[in-house]
Amino acid sequence: MSDYQTSEPFRVRQAPKRAAYDRETVHAILDAGYAAHVAFVTEAGPVALPMFYVRDGESVLVHGSRKSRFMRMLGAGLPVCLTVTHVDGLVLARSAFHHSMNYRSVMAHGVPEIVPEEEKARALDLFTRRVREGRSLEARPANAQETKATAVLRLALAEVVAKVRTGGPLDDAEDMDLPVWAGVIPMQMTFGEPVRDIAPVGAE
Repeated sequence: MSDYQTSEPFRVRQAPKRAAYDRETVHAILDAGYAAHVAFVTEAGPVALPMFYVRDGESVLVHGSRKSRFMRMLGAGLPVCLTVTHVDGLVLARSAFHHSMNYRSVMAHGVPEIVPEEEKARALDLFTRRVREGRSLEARPANAQETKATAVLRLALAEVVAKVRTGGPLDDAEDMDLPVWAGVIPMQMTFGEPVRDIAPVGAE
């Protein structure tokens, strides 16, 4: 199936014409990002953590300290909402009310599972490769102690939806002749010139 069979409680209600449930759109948005916000509810209230992530086929992986509250709680079966958003432009309208943003976003709900020990090395390698293609062939791999100290969670892409806005402002007809600049200011993520790390004098 090319579309996710997202159930009704998790489908978009506000501006549903901007929703997309096809795998191509969802995967493209996830693959373009680096930071996801993972939200869950604790006894003290809601929490949302920004986390580095990587898509692995039909799931999203996040990782952290095995002893952290986050990993212990979610590994025990706590449901989460994971979101990824790219802002592509500021939409300036002729009226204050119609200002907006162009964006691409994905929201996924579910209960993450702990990646078993025998699959952890491959999962951690995916994170290294996501930083830079080929980096896992250059950097020292995680040793046994580092691997043991790290937990990896897998959230299946099942209850998932993308939402996208493109185009210019949607001004009211009576505002079109106002002497106010209107349009889109594009935004994009760019990489700067790499800054080499210099080993301290005397380091082996």
